[in-house]
Amino acid sequence: MNVVVEKVNPRDYDLVAHLFNQMFRPEREAAHFKRRLEARPNPLFLVASVNKDAVGFYLGMELKPSVHFAWLCGVNPDVRRMSIATQLMHAAEEWARDEKYDSIRFECDNHQRAMLHFGISAEYDIGGIRWDVDRSQNLIIFERMLDKRRDAAK
Repeated sequence: MNVVVEKVNPRDYDLVAHLFNQMFRPEREAAHFKRRLEARPNPLFLVASVNKDAVGFYLGMELKPSVHFAWLCGVNPDVRRMSIATQLMHAAEEWARDEKYDSIRFECDNHQRAMLHFGISAEYDIGGIRWDVDRSQNLIIFERMLDKRRDAAK
């Protein structure tokens, strides 16, 4: 499968909402993403396409000047388990490295087994857990240093 990952305007909130609503529930309006991203520095929006059809997306932002936060990564259910999310995450890592971030971080629910496996297999460190009041559950925090010397040694 030929997957193309492209950077898209992160302020295209209608597209963000459209892709999100294809993959997740409950659905969200474009205003939800605008509120979340409007004041955030350096947001990143990637779209994965197959035959010019959008099948996945990645949305991240600066958490602090040294850390890029991978907020959302989703893949259409019809094409899951084909490494599309992995390709999106690797593209985000490369972008974050080029932007001079020291690390990339994401959080995931315990039931999101594919992201748990990705984090472990991609050599992310488990940085801790965080209680999410809105979901009434713990989130596992993964972080990976983007030091070029560390990656070159592998």
